Amino acid sequence: MTWGKLLYQRIDQDNMMTLAGNLAYVSLLSLVPLVAVIFALFAVFPVFADISVQLRQFVFTNFMPATGDVIEHYIDQFIANANRMTAVGAAGLVVTSLLLMYAIDSALNTIWRSRRARPPLYSFALYWMILTLGPLLVGTSVVISSYLLSQRWASEINSVMDDVLRIFPLLLSWLSFWLLYSLVPTVRVPVKDAVIGAMIAAALFELGKKVFTLYIQMFPSYQLVYGVLAVIPLLFIWVYWTWCIVLLGAEITVTFGDYRQLKQSTEQQKLEES
Repeated sequence: MTWGKLLYQRIDQDNMMTLAGNLAYVSLLSLVPLVAVIFALFAVFPVFADISVQLRQFVFTNFMPATGDVIEHYIDQFIANANRMTAVGAAGLVVTSLLLMYAIDSALNTIWRSRRARPPLYSFALYWMILTLGPLLVGTSVVISSYLLSQRWASEINSVMDDVLRIFPLLLSWLSFWLLYSLVPTVRVPVKDAVIGAMIAAALFELGKKVFTLYIQMFPSYQLVYGVLAVIPLLFIWVYWTWCIVLLGAEITVTFGDYRQLKQSTEQQKLEES
């Protein structure tokens, strides 16, 4: 059996498209609470005020193709309303955000076909670490990049820095996917498999942004049908497409290991027959 056929079989058996649809639905329900929680955490520490602004601009510029400015406007309104919520409402936002983490955990462990469950306290700690440290690290890296570019000596290597910043979203996606495929499954994932799978997923994600933007620009018929509400189906399509890429990268990562085992068993069987 070829590697491609094995990958296709895994995608079909795991119902990857259905899993992506479930994650897209949960993501849309959790998007506003997740963003509200992240930026509320930034607001607690005034020192991160600049990071919050730059991180928001970076995310909506690089990870929300074409409609990022419209979505940012609506999310800002939702966040402003969320800031007036009571403690019970704020706790509900946190719980909703953590439920998204749980859905991602369940989907990836379904793909890895792992039956080993983490202790609840460990899972909560892992989800909370991702929820808090992830945005802080990304925001800090964006601020450091901006600071370096503002220095006088940076003008001498400006072209090199421009090239680095152009591929920064790709590198960030690669790192994010690698951590996702390495830490979330409750089974051991070979580092090489996770690195290659993450790189493929990151490349597909960057390509997907360009294709999605091109589609919106060349086929604007959605505006005629939905009018001012056009951002809603576009957001859902983009979130669904993103989860298809994430899960496809996971399937590719798993298939590397399965294919090695299949080759080893085939070779062993041939030796036994000879």
